[in-house]
Amino acid sequence: MLDKIRWTVVVPLLAVVMLAAVWGRELSLLADIPVFALLLAAVLAAVHHAEVVAHRVGEPFGALVLAIAVTVIEVGLILTLMVSAGDKAAPLARDTVFAAVMITCNGIFGMALLVGALRRRVAVFNAEGTGAALATVATLATLSLVLPTFTTSEPGPHFSPAQLAFAAVASLVLYGCFIAMQTVRHKEDFLPVEPGTDDEDEHAERPSARRAWISGGLLIAALVGVVGLAKAVSPAIESGVDAAGLPRSAVGVVIAMLVLLPEALAAVRAARGGRVQVGLNLALGSAMASIGLTIPAIAVASIWLDTPLLLGLGATEMVLLAITVVVGMLTVVPGRATLLQGTVHLALFAAFGFLAVAP
Repeated sequence: MLDKIRWTVVVPLLAVVMLAAVWGRELSLLADIPVFALLLAAVLAAVHHAEVVAHRVGEPFGALVLAIAVTVIEVGLILTLMVSAGDKAAPLARDTVFAAVMITCNGIFGMALLVGALRRRVAVFNAEGTGAALATVATLATLSLVLPTFTTSEPGPHFSPAQLAFAAVASLVLYGCFIAMQTVRHKEDFLPVEPGTDDEDEHAERPSARRAWISGGLLIAALVGVVGLAKAVSPAIESGVDAAGLPRSAVGVVIAMLVLLPEALAAVRAARGGRVQVGLNLALGSAMASIGLTIPAIAVASIWLDTPLLLGLGATEMVLLAITVVVGMLTVVPGRATLLQGTVHLALFAAFGFLAVAP
């Protein structure tokens, strides 16, 4: 535990120092490597400190602290690339949010089921809570990513300002309602149901006020470091994608993987410990925050910065989203899953990854 505390204290401070050293400078490839490594470590440290603060303040505010911290990281990464790339980055928010949905609803979701089924032959979870979460993710994704392709007020897959405002407000309302259901009114629908398991977070010792304040300060330092270092390495990310001959949407996949790495590790760890429900909560909760908080934040930022925002998905992406929702519902309804269901979701994730680099 002491080693964990040490690195989570050192990394945010080191990120701020590194940011001061590289700010405004054009970095070489050799310099980009340690900066990118520190950026990744700062993401992990930020999520750790957000969890400490969340555990201290309790629910429902704890869930919001963690979601807002992750959203700040995601929005910061998107905005830094949008500002540096200009009009070429118009679809970046869409690509990042869609990648987050595919990674969470197929990659993390499938891994949690696979690990849970390997451990006890059958992964058991609460169908009511998981089904409600998946339905909310499907609605958010449709409102924000599918409808812009079919609206006619603006040419192309764009929302008009009024439509964008409606989608942003609806996303916030849906996300807020879900948080209330998950943490207050129907909390029991999201607790582990497998016999012989405990929710470790529920019984863990509550952090002291002093530790929570320290984590709050380090969280701010980590977030500043993440956003600033992302701006420093953004040219290297874009040039690397271009040099590899990959489509621009691959940049969004890289951002989503950076942001969701801590959640993926936590979900697999929970499933390995027999708490499959916790892993599914993390997967679908991350997808929900990625849409419900990121899209409104990017919408406001695009108006403020006067940058174009392309949200509508193409035909291939809509097919992947549709089959993900259908397969997800079929997986959730029984409240139990085998290795087959986990493998099916991972196959969909593999299809998304392949088509992201070879559209």
